[in-house]
Amino acid sequence: MSPEVWLRGAIEGIAPLLQPAAHSLLQVREELARVIPAMSADELAATPAGAASVSYHARHLAGSIDRLFTYARGESLSEAQLTALRAESQASPATPESLLAIVHGAIDGALAELRSWSERGDALLVPRAVGRAQLPSTVLGLLFHAAEHAQRHAGQIATTSRIVRSGAG
Repeated sequence: MSPEVWLRGAIEGIAPLLQPAAHSLLQVREELARVIPAMSADELAATPAGAASVSYHARHLAGSIDRLFTYARGESLSEAQLTALRAESQASPATPESLLAIVHGAIDGALAELRSWSERGDALLVPRAVGRAQLPSTVLGLLFHAAEHAQRHAGQIATTSRIVRSGAG
């Protein structure tokens, strides 16, 4: 078994300051590729003791990356992003393949954007406003939070999948 992503060295094309975010996103990708394929559609949709489903966490993880990177670019959320946000909590059927495709697509897009930010290192401390309340952050803060938020939901996916697959929910 290979070491965690952060112990494998630098990721080509990513600035040193952004390596932890890239490592975190790639770790999420690997962890979910081990957990999600082993689950059935019913297990993905299960809400043990009312907790959020694996399906929700995967959709929210991908959507959050997209939204946070949008704010990092200094843009407002589109109507399509707001619609997707509202749909994340709705229990729509999902297969392991469809969920992984959503997550992998978001992570691949984020890594490509991290590479583009690497070329504009002086822009990482530019202030950015977040959400309707226009709360203060920076480009760097948003990029790191996207990775940290993804890790948090990957942990929820791992825990929820264990509960569901054990039949304890």
